[in-house]
Amino acid sequence: MPKKEKTLEGKEKKPEDAALAEAESVEGVAEEVAPEEAGKREIPESKKEVVGVAKIYSTYNNTIVHIVDSAGNTISKAGGGNVTKYSRLKASPTVAMFAAKKAATEAREKGINALHVRIRAKGGHTGPHMPGPGAQAALKSFSRAGMRIKSIVDVTPVAYGGCRPPHGRRGRRV
Repeated sequence: MPKKEKTLEGKEKKPEDAALAEAESVEGVAEEVAPEEAGKREIPESKKEVVGVAKIYSTYNNTIVHIVDSAGNTISKAGGGNVTKYSRLKASPTVAMFAAKKAATEAREKGINALHVRIRAKGGHTGPHMPGPGAQAALKSFSRAGMRIKSIVDVTPVAYGGCRPPHGRRGRRV
């Protein structure tokens, strides 16, 4: 003869009711662990990553930070001139840090929370191929502002020789 169970209220519970309750709880567990359902979990809005591209143009005279979305539309932009009134300070790491912070906060307001960073120096035929002093400070400022940095790429243009100069092998004779 099956045993009778008592509920919290003191009433006796019939064995059939216990079997039904146990079956219902097992079905609920089976639904939660089903392999088809495991891959379809929805990620809350706060944890979804919206990725943008941060373009840092850093020379020895200025640092410009430009954040765009994946389609290339401008989200936010800031430079050394937006932050300081002294032109000699535009390339300093401190000013670059404030410019990057300003651009990052504006981008976060618009929903971007992760970045691919592209650092560019003057490069080409005319300038140095090393980024200015503000590039590292701008990177640090992005991470402090709460942006996830996915990748960092140096996209400085490299001179490839260019066109042949005019006036022949020995140059222009005067």
